[in-house]
Order: sequence, then structure tokens, then C-alpha cells
Amino acid sequence: MTETITGLSMSPPEFLAVLAALALVAARWLPAAARPGVTVAAGAVSVLSAAVLGVVGVRWQLLPVLAGAALALPFALVPLLRRERRSRRAPWWLALPGTAACLGLVAAGPVAAWAFPVPVFPAPSGPFAVGTRVVQWTDPDRPETFTADPDDRRTVVVQLWYPAGRTPAGAPRAPYLGRTEREARTVAGALADGAGLPGFLFDDAARARTRAVADAPVADGGGRFPVVLFSPGSGGARTQNTAWAEELASRGYLVAALDHPYDSAAVVLDDGRTVRAATASTGDRDADERLAADWTAIRAADLRFALTRLEGLDRDGTDPLAGRLDTGRVAAAGHSMGGAAALQAARQDARITAVIDLDGYPHGPAAPDLHQPVLALTQAVTPDTDPRYLPRLTEALAAGTATSYRLTVPGAAHLSFTDAPLYLPPVPSLTGSLGRAGAPRLVAAATLAFLDATLRSAPGDPAGALAAHGSLTVTTHRPDGG
Repeated sequence: MTETITGLSMSPPEFLAVLAALALVAARWLPAAARPGVTVAAGAVSVLSAAVLGVVGVRWQLLPVLAGAALALPFALVPLLRRERRSRRAPWWLALPGTAACLGLVAAGPVAAWAFPVPVFPAPSGPFAVGTRVVQWTDPDRPETFTADPDDRRTVVVQLWYPAGRTPAGAPRAPYLGRTEREARTVAGALADGAGLPGFLFDDAARARTRAVADAPVADGGGRFPVVLFSPGSGGARTQNTAWAEELASRGYLVAALDHPYDSAAVVLDDGRTVRAATASTGDRDADERLAADWTAIRAADLRFALTRLEGLDRDGTDPLAGRLDTGRVAAAGHSMGGAAALQAARQDARITAVIDLDGYPHGPAAPDLHQPVLALTQAVTPDTDPRYLPRLTEALAAGTATSYRLTVPGAAHLSFTDAPLYLPPVPSLTGSLGRAGAPRLVAAATLAFLDATLRSAPGDPAGALAAHGSLTVTTHRPDGG
């Protein structure tokens, strides 16, 4: 159930349930002549709304509303059922605590629905519809270092978003967190565990639908699609930047987002096995830096392997995307640790022609120098920011041999560069202050300005377009070292 009343994060039956509950609570305080009509009408609407919600599914946010209505209903009905209708009501000072308790329960529902809404993904603005599919690839040349089995080989699960042909208006949209309801709930539970939150808080994310259509036909026009590889944050999921990926795909890009087994929150494999995150910090800064560098190296190798498989897919005459991928124009992108992995992959692989780092600390070696242009999007530096972050990022950009850009986005938090603002509470320290849809749109607009300039040689200086989104620092390589 994702259709909601604009601005309320509630469906019509949920909104009616809230109104009916409020009317039941208020009935005790109405004049005697008005009480019967209001009580009967509110009771009927409350029962009907509860029945409808029971059929379509009751969100946890509505449970306190239904509880408040259930508590208020007997007190509203009992006077009407008495033979002596003019019997005195309980003194107001005795009724007031119960009324306050019921009002508190009813009010908790809309507040919870506002704080944890069903995510509504922004409509992509490009000329293409968006299709998506999920593939699983195993690298026969790389052992799985997270297990002791010598025959275990590294496997990645990759979700592709691509420009699609027009689909019927009623075509079912792809689920957000997984191919199936079971996978979505597994991933949602793992994300909640990683954040230290109760699993039910992510129920709406698990049931959400995106703007893409699963296995939609590839668009006829548009030529070959430049490729954007994406690595999520540590403990994240391949789908964590779906709004961003759909916007890029609608503009003619192929986005390939990876799940990294044992590092992503939960990876559901084709055989039904679920691989949960096995990476964890120790609390020792130096030890954690070494571990992060190792994990980043694995992620970078995953990105490079995925690019190799995409090259093979483009040559496979039987695949719908065959002959449509421009693997000569490739960007590596990532959020948080995924951003570090994108930087490392670019250092090691000349096939990558541009890099996007979404608020990622540059783990791993700073050599060799980067030869690709880089766009680094960061939140504003505060006293809580790791003091090593900006110097390390600045060092990485300054050592490159191409023009690079660091865009500091005002009002952004670390999770502003993901889909999190769409379904988490709008707390500035958590999801920033750019608005639920504002954050994904800004990130997509900035990265598109960079990608169009670096992968498509769009005319003009990208600095002008980037500067419209925040405070821009441009690093230009000078061969003389000046």
C-alpha cells in the first residue's frame, strides 16, 4: 500500500481511521444532542477503516490509532446503550486522563507515518522510461577471502538500470529492496540491524515500489549507453541509491550497482542462500583503517570484475543489452566506502574514465596517481568530522593528472547522498535538511552535470553547473607542478 495523500504520508483509509478515532475521543465532550450522531458515524467509519486496512495491510504506524479508537469506543457507546439516556457522565476531571491517553495514541499514528513514510521515488525526468534487472556473476579466478573454503569463488549480485522503451501505464513497478517480497524483507531487516533499529521501522521500505519496470524492453533509440558502476556504503545495499540510478538511466546511462557479499547488509544469492555482513570495526583506529583498506580493495576488484562481465554482456548476441553498452565510457561511483572503492578501482583500471565519490573517505593506498577526473560530493565539515577526511581527500584529488571537483553540499548529511531521506525521519543530523525528494534530485543533478561533461563531452564548463548546488573547489593539474 503505497498510494498516500500528498503531504500526509497516509493512505485515504488511514486518514479516515485517524479522523474517526479523533471523533470518538471527542464525542464524550460534545453536547448531549450531538453525541449520538457523532458517535454512531465515527464508530461506523472506524470499523470500516479497520476492515479495509485489515484487507490491504495494516502499517505499524496505524496500530496506536486503532488502539486509541478501541479504547475510546466503549466510553462513547455506553451512554447511548443505557436506557436512562440522561444519566450523568463521569466528572470531567475523571474523564480527562483517559481522553488525553487516547489522544496521545491517535496522534502517535500520523507522527510515525510522517517520520517513517512509504518511500515515494521521484519521477525520472529524462526522455527514457527505466528498466531494471538483477544478475549474479562469479569470478572463477578470485577466491572468496571471507570464507575458509578453498573452492569458494567470489560472487557478486548486480542490479542494472537502463533506458527502456515505453511501457504500459499499468505495468507493475519493480520492488525497492529486492526481487521478491522475501528478499526485500531480508534486506530491510539487515539494514535495520546494522543501524541498531527495530526491524519493523523498515517495513515500508520493504514494501515500496520504484519507478522502474523489471525486465522492461531496452529502448530502441539512444545509441550506446555509457556505463556507471556503483558501490554502496559499508553495510548498505545495491539498491540504496535507486532514485539516483533511475534518474541516470532515464538520461541514457546504464547503471550497474553491486552487492558485495560479506560487506553489504544482506545478499540473497540465486540458490536462496543469504550472505550477511561479516565486516565489523574493532574500535582501534589504526586497525580499522587497515581493515577498511582491505575491504576497499575487495570492492574495487568487484567493480573491475563487473566491468569485465558487462563487456562480455555487450558482446553476447543473445542478451537484450548486447551492442548497446559503451564500455569505452565508464564511470566508477560509490557512497562512503563505495566511494573509496571507486577511487581505488580507477587507480588500477584504465578502462574507467571518470570517478564519483559520494562522501567517501579515501581508504587504501594513495598511489598510483589518479588519471581520471573526479567529482567528490561531501557534506559540510563540522567539529564531528574525522579530521583526517578532508586532508586525505584533498591529497587524492591534488595528486591526480586530470581536473577534479569537490562539491560541498550545504544542508547535507552522510545519508543525504542515498535514498534514506525518502523513508527515514527528516532529522538534519541523519538525513540532512534538503527535503525528502530534494536530496536525491540534487545528487542526481550534480552527478549528471559531471557525467555529461566527462563521458559525453557536453559543451561548456561543468564547474558552472556544479557550483549551483553548493560550494565548489576545483583542482586542476599543472604539468609543471605549480
